[in-house]
Amino acid sequence: MFKKILVALDNSDLRPVVLDQAIDLAKATEAKLMMVHVLSAYEEGSPGVPIRSYQAYYPVLDDATWKVYQQRWEEFADRGMQQLNRDAELARQAGVTAEFSQLTGEPGPVLCDLAKTWETDLIMVGSHGRRGLSELLLGSVSNYVMHRAECSVLVVHNHLSSEEKADSDLAATEA
Repeated sequence: MFKKILVALDNSDLRPVVLDQAIDLAKATEAKLMMVHVLSAYEEGSPGVPIRSYQAYYPVLDDATWKVYQQRWEEFADRGMQQLNRDAELARQAGVTAEFSQLTGEPGPVLCDLAKTWETDLIMVGSHGRRGLSELLLGSVSNYVMHRAECSVLVVHNHLSSEEKADSDLAATEA
């Protein structure tokens, strides 16, 4: 059935759901698992897009700002690698052969390229349920992958109902 499963992991609340399902499917099919985190300036927890003033009156301040941004980006990347290490250990404890990679770029194209290079049978990706303007502005990685991948794609949706999600969001804001 599946020999190689590539699972896309981001920093969202959906990550554990996608990871659990990927581990379960890899275990059931005796597939190898490749966990991928694509560093993106638009991802939750990212330091964002660097803004540099090329007409700065104080170049020293501009350099200092750039150094702070670079430090924050490195910390963001380090947190991503630490999380991937923990995820790989979970997979190994479940008896699944797992490896991981952290890449930088636009998530959709990066995932499709890696899937082709690694000769993936299945890509698993989470869906945040973006629609309308938010999908237009922020994009939809799952939509991109579904329409451009050369292999099968499994889109994992959040298992919470809208009422449970609202309760969860409320509890998070009260904490």
